[in-house]
Amino acid sequence: MKQQVPCPHCLELIDAEFHGSCPYCGKNLENANPEGALPFGTQLAGKYTIGKYLSADGDGLCYRGVDNDERRFVRIKEYFPVTLCNGRSVDGALMPKAGREVLFKTSRMDFKDLYDDLHRLTPATGLSRIVDVIEENNTVYGVEESEKGMTLTHYLSLKSRPLTPAEARTLLQPVMEGVALLHKSGLIHRGICPDNILLPIDGTAILTGYGTLALRTGGSELKSQLYAGYAAPEQYSAAEFSGRYTDVYALAAVTYRLVTGQTPVSAPQRQVRDSLESAHSLESGVPTYFSQVLSCAMRLDPAKRMQTVPELMSALANPSVASAMFEKGEAQVSTRKILGAAMVVIFILAVLLLFAILRIPLADDAPAAPQSQVSTAAPLPTPSPTPEAKLIPNFVGQNFDEIRTSELYSQYRFVPSEEYSTEYDKGIIMYQSPAANSPQTEDTPVIEITVSLGEHLVVMPLILNYDEANAEATLDEYDILYSMVKLEYDGSYGADQVGKVVRCSREPGEEFDASEPIVVWIGGPLPQGAADSDSTG
Repeated sequence: MKQQVPCPHCLELIDAEFHGSCPYCGKNLENANPEGALPFGTQLAGKYTIGKYLSADGDGLCYRGVDNDERRFVRIKEYFPVTLCNGRSVDGALMPKAGREVLFKTSRMDFKDLYDDLHRLTPATGLSRIVDVIEENNTVYGVEESEKGMTLTHYLSLKSRPLTPAEARTLLQPVMEGVALLHKSGLIHRGICPDNILLPIDGTAILTGYGTLALRTGGSELKSQLYAGYAAPEQYSAAEFSGRYTDVYALAAVTYRLVTGQTPVSAPQRQVRDSLESAHSLESGVPTYFSQVLSCAMRLDPAKRMQTVPELMSALANPSVASAMFEKGEAQVSTRKILGAAMVVIFILAVLLLFAILRIPLADDAPAAPQSQVSTAAPLPTPSPTPEAKLIPNFVGQNFDEIRTSELYSQYRFVPSEEYSTEYDKGIIMYQSPAANSPQTEDTPVIEITVSLGEHLVVMPLILNYDEANAEATLDEYDILYSMVKLEYDGSYGADQVGKVVRCSREPGEEFDASEPIVVWIGGPLPQGAADSDSTG
């Protein structure tokens, strides 16, 4: 008998050869994953099926996968550091580069230790669950629970206004609790940002995007992955230490983004010239104490920054706690200022006393030099006024294709990313960093921009009479947000539709914005009498 495994598209059991199309959902089973990635349909440890390749970072490759026993979707991350690997052998085993074998093994051990710790720690409030860790193919695989929902980045792109401080605290509360638990267990996340916070359809926010220290440190042996505006300054150098305060910076930066609607200025730019505006100055509705707490938690010097997540949570939630913290800190600062000012005054008095004792004439009282002693040398040239500093132009609202091909902006190097948007047409720049009117500190400034993909329009597929798992898989494939509602029997469907899609809020073939969730109604069990009459009718 042939081995059967779940289809990576619809979860129905099929033969494990993976040729042609799935007999249930009709989708292609041939390998379309890029060269170097595990082929579509690969069996991992006899427990998981590798599905579609999703993404890559300096640590490795991510796949959509299937838990064969549970017949549910999972996310599988394979340790595959591109800077240390020379591809894989015919049987799928990773091959480290010559001379990099030791570093490959130590980095692989770091990856395994991280996912082992997370496996033991999760499930936990605010943290995405790691369900398994597997060693195979001369590498390590972290298997993560797959949540249905949207990223915080996507959610914010749909919002027409910033969140209130109360809304921001409520949204991030579980994530902060999860990060505090990580810290208690000796782990630092180092990658907290809106891209790595998920908002499940039927749950609270959770943090994902786990990575090793080397991945989240500039100048390390791996290709680093840092999130501009959210990564703390100490992460940009392998010579600097990171700690709990690194995640405090990132959580404060995410909160800043929620309540102001703006991504914070990136740490490297702040170190050149700190132009980060306070949250209160950008949004007057943000209380002063709340704004001060964020500024304190985002200080460039880790030693002067708020140190722990519980401190941050308490200060953001309670003005009295924040005031107590600042009074303590300001008292110390004030003492230093007073001592410094006193020393300056004493020095000035000492100089004046010396002048008085020695009767040294002051500059204004000095006699004019005789004519014969006046220098005949040419006067020193008058210094020309300092040229006005160049400012970064405002690119928001302009067409990216026109900007990047314009001679007017040829001195700028653009680093684009793309997001769907209901507010901006396709191709229009939505955000930029550095912000408009920031001083231009380089001859060829690097401008990070976000370009609109326009509305995320999708066509509603036909899912009527699909069972729940098949319907979910199809909607996931189309990137459609949805909620499943189990109907109580109302006489509108028969026994053959129990557990299957009876109706949904969008018609098949209807085009709509994928950010607008749909509702799918699943037929619930029939009462005994109705079941009997249906079977005899």
